[in-house]
Amino acid sequence: MTRTDRRAFLKQLSAVTASSAALPMGLTLSAITEASAQSSPSDYRALVNIFLYGGNDAYNTVLATDTASWAAYVNQRGGGADGSSSIALLPAGTTAVSNAAGNTPAHLGGVRAISKGTRAVHAARQFALHPSLAQTQSLYEAGRVAILSNVGTLLTPTIKTDWSNAGFTNKPAKLFSHNDQQSTWQSFGVEGTTLGWAGKMADDLKALNGVSNPNIDLLRDSLTCVSPSGTASVWLNGATVSPMRSDATVIPGLGSRVNTGSGSVNQIYGNHLLHSTMTAFMSTAASSSNLVKDHQSVVKRGMQINGLLGGALPSFAQAPWGTAGIGNPWADLNKLGYTSPVDGIKRINPLAMQLQMVARLIDANRVAGLAMKRQFFMVGLGGFDTHDGQMGAHADRLAQLDHALAYFDSVLSQMPSTGDMRANVTTFTSSEFGRSFTNNGDGTDHGWGSHHFIMGGAVNGKEVYGTFPNYGTVSGTTFTASDDQIQNGALLPTTSVDHLAYTLGRWMGVPGGTLVNTAAPLSGILPNLKNFASSGWDLGFMKA
Repeated sequence: MTRTDRRAFLKQLSAVTASSAALPMGLTLSAITEASAQSSPSDYRALVNIFLYGGNDAYNTVLATDTASWAAYVNQRGGGADGSSSIALLPAGTTAVSNAAGNTPAHLGGVRAISKGTRAVHAARQFALHPSLAQTQSLYEAGRVAILSNVGTLLTPTIKTDWSNAGFTNKPAKLFSHNDQQSTWQSFGVEGTTLGWAGKMADDLKALNGVSNPNIDLLRDSLTCVSPSGTASVWLNGATVSPMRSDATVIPGLGSRVNTGSGSVNQIYGNHLLHSTMTAFMSTAASSSNLVKDHQSVVKRGMQINGLLGGALPSFAQAPWGTAGIGNPWADLNKLGYTSPVDGIKRINPLAMQLQMVARLIDANRVAGLAMKRQFFMVGLGGFDTHDGQMGAHADRLAQLDHALAYFDSVLSQMPSTGDMRANVTTFTSSEFGRSFTNNGDGTDHGWGSHHFIMGGAVNGKEVYGTFPNYGTVSGTTFTASDDQIQNGALLPTTSVDHLAYTLGRWMGVPGGTLVNTAAPLSGILPNLKNFASSGWDLGFMKA
């Protein structure tokens, strides 16, 4: 600490000691609660993105089980004379063999048949889910989950002859690259793109947030987009909205929050005065360096958010999101534990823990009267890059997803003082790409199109949207009998990410002209949708 810094610190300490002043941000919970009315659940909407990092294998997540499709599936994914292990799941109704090796199809049992809905395009098809998705199957049949088939990054409508045409220039850049396709799914640009489509939507919708709240600017700019996964993602970045990042259990802050019996206060080394002094000191400009000022701005914002939410964020050790009396969420196997289908052991589910924080943050909005009307959340689960050991690894990851979806659906239905929030929160899965149809020996390689779930009370569920692909046979590495499969059976998407984003954006309340500006397409949030027929922009999986 320099002499100047020491002087500034002592000056701040003297001021705080003499006046017992409140924090300069003035973020006391009582003032907030008095200043703004509590949010009504009827006008609140949130979008939750569950990103499956690594490229989820769509072929073993949602399966076509009509006779021709199943024959092609088994032909490509079964074990071969070359020594490859089978990565083909077993037919619906096949009883699991409990004493079979945990990473084998026999141990998992048969796929789970689902209703195919009423869409004419799928009249001749039959569908099923991976054996690990038992609770997702129930949610689907209850009408709270829909499936969007063969969705991926597209610039224009693309058919197989386009793909093989060397002169076709409208292919997305850097296909099959993890980082670039993660970015493209989230922002329509390769790695290095700075603004995501949720962040841009948040820029447009943030004016609905924090109305009449004394902290309106902080709420709009920092709590409209939130990532409880602790990692950065471009999807939430806006031009004016800067996402708040936390871990799955606490809001980061200076020191720690302690319950004193008459309320909770922040302390450093057990001293509230020291915390107040350090907060004041760190909030006062003390350098002409732009780098220092930028860092100080980030730190100040973090402290402001912690002060705003610290006393309002409900404990994780309470219903409906936690178990009373369990003070460590890592020990709450009752609520946050999933059972691995591979070894039968119950473990904490990190994805469920992130969704627990989402639920707690939604309730903090009610408790503190923050008046947030629109929010975007992003959580994630890794381990989907299944080049080998696919049967066991993929079953375990999907078991975590299955438990997390059912957990979140249950929690939202029991939110305190708000009733059933499922109609106000829509959750969907995404991933950078699907995987190859072919068996590489013990796994799959990078693909393109994929199938995804959309969950919520506002979802027109029990239906498969988009156009489910036809399965073909391979000659070498080329699929010649299916217009939907390119090399190694990677899916050629028939629905774009833009379509998914448009349908979700309209439900959130973003005007159609903001999503797609046909007069100046590059200024719209969804730059590629103008290339597709406008009659199909809204995919129809959301209720009005």
